[in-house]
Amino acid sequence: MLKEFRDFIMTGNVIDLAVAVLLAAAVGGVVSSFTNDVMMPIVGQFTGGIDFADLKVVLSEAEVAPDGDVTKPENAILYGKWINTIINLVIVGFVLFLIVKAYGKVRKKKEAAPAPDPGPSEKDLLIQIRDELRKK
Repeated sequence: MLKEFRDFIMTGNVIDLAVAVLLAAAVGGVVSSFTNDVMMPIVGQFTGGIDFADLKVVLSEAEVAPDGDVTKPENAILYGKWINTIINLVIVGFVLFLIVKAYGKVRKKKEAAPAPDPGPSEKDLLIQIRDELRKK
């Protein structure tokens, strides 16, 4: 059973999937950083300095003890973070669209290339040999 599991894990598809998952996690971190650190400040600038990550609807305020400790945390709907997540999704979708489009162009070029002439078949060669032998 261990050998079967090892054979399964070592197939190309499983390795490819593992690499894709790891790359997706890394790309997700890059896209999140790009959205939060680059795009959102630009969007915030055009919207009057609003930081979407701070947008929320408070359902109940936090309760603070006289000594400053929070006894009950704030309960809020963080719709600004949701907006950031939607922007992340749009960016990732657009990048994937560009990648798939470029891959499609490359694939079409490979398919459009004419196949080389295979030359005469084995049968054709044997017929030519037979005809030459008959002439002699």
